[in-house]
Amino acid sequence: MILIKRKILEELKKHLKKKEISLIIGARQTGKTTLMFLLKDFLEKENKKTLFLSLDNEMDKQFFNSQGFLIKKIELEIGKKKGYVFIDEIQRKENAGIFLKGIYDLNLPYKFIISGSGSLELKEKIHESLVGRKRIFELNPVSFEEFVNFKTDYRYEKKLIDFFAIEKEKRELFLKEYLSFGGYPKIILSENIEEKRKNINEIFQSYLEKDISYLLKVEKIEAFNSLIKILANQIGQLINYSKLASSIGISISVVKNYIWYGEKTFIIQRLTPYFRNIKKEISKSPTVYFYDLGLKNYALGMFKILSDPQELGFLFENFIFNILKEKIQFSSSLLHFWRTKDKAEIDFIINFGREILAIEVKYKIFKQVEIERSLKSFIEKYEPKKVFVINLNFKKTLKIGGTKILFLPYWELIKRKII
Repeated sequence: MILIKRKILEELKKHLKKKEISLIIGARQTGKTTLMFLLKDFLEKENKKTLFLSLDNEMDKQFFNSQGFLIKKIELEIGKKKGYVFIDEIQRKENAGIFLKGIYDLNLPYKFIISGSGSLELKEKIHESLVGRKRIFELNPVSFEEFVNFKTDYRYEKKLIDFFAIEKEKRELFLKEYLSFGGYPKIILSENIEEKRKNINEIFQSYLEKDISYLLKVEKIEAFNSLIKILANQIGQLINYSKLASSIGISISVVKNYIWYGEKTFIIQRLTPYFRNIKKEISKSPTVYFYDLGLKNYALGMFKILSDPQELGFLFENFIFNILKEKIQFSSSLLHFWRTKDKAEIDFIINFGREILAIEVKYKIFKQVEIERSLKSFIEKYEPKKVFVINLNFKKTLKIGGTKILFLPYWELIKRKII
């Protein structure tokens, strides 16, 4: 079986020593179950006792009728000494948070590793019930770094930056493939475009039927589907709730609810504006980005190798957004965008509290330094210590006043610390 190495696996292995629950969340088909089986195999090789139960399995569901019944099943398989209990698809258990809290608080000798796709039950109620009793591991689609390492058979795993700098043609091919098809493991492992299309359709339909229709009880699946398609065509653009409601034929409040559902189920991510002057700067309207670029393209009927520079530019911006989100996820930093009412804009602002970092994204080959009016305006106004201009090829450092401007090729951002 071919596997794509996921960086999160090593973090999960380290957490096996902790008493608190390891809670793996994320969108469907990102590889949560595969991760759990890898952890199970790792433990069994160390002669540890394990039990794997899935609420997707009808035979296993019976053990979740009561806390006592589940404990008896664990004792039967593992005994009353230390062991590891894996529970997959926990979102299918009603009141799962309270159910797990009750078992955890009995202080039994078992370590629980639990996974579930992103339903509201999982994201909200489980989190509230298990405060102080769990650590969350969010499994996103395969990152570009993981994708390239897989595609190159892990030959350059320790020297990926050197590979990107030297292998120009392969670098460009890998980037276009990733921007076109995204990071769902099943899509990456598909042998041809037809198989990729079949699999992405299956992933999207499963999401609509199991997460949106069944778990979230959204009645107007067609309306939700239409909303996702429209948002897929508006990457990085300000959301106009009124226009969205009018074009789909639903109320503004329903539009806002559906966007919230999309966020909680790991399909889209809202980005809010950075502002200090409410009269001149956008302060309320958010923008939207997608967790997976392939799903975004599929929603628009564009699931193929893309070549249009404008479309690739939007995807590249979303791609950099996902990298930045991953880099700040365990910090208190906040990611925003900046836009004025007279159309000046900066793609991303990272707010460190007392300091800010501005990041401009350009799907462009630079031959020399080019600084646009919006960036100059932002530097004059806010005087950030550092600005990144992320692009396809160019590396250069210069200063404007007290601001250091770093032109960086995108692959250097992947490994660079920004906090």
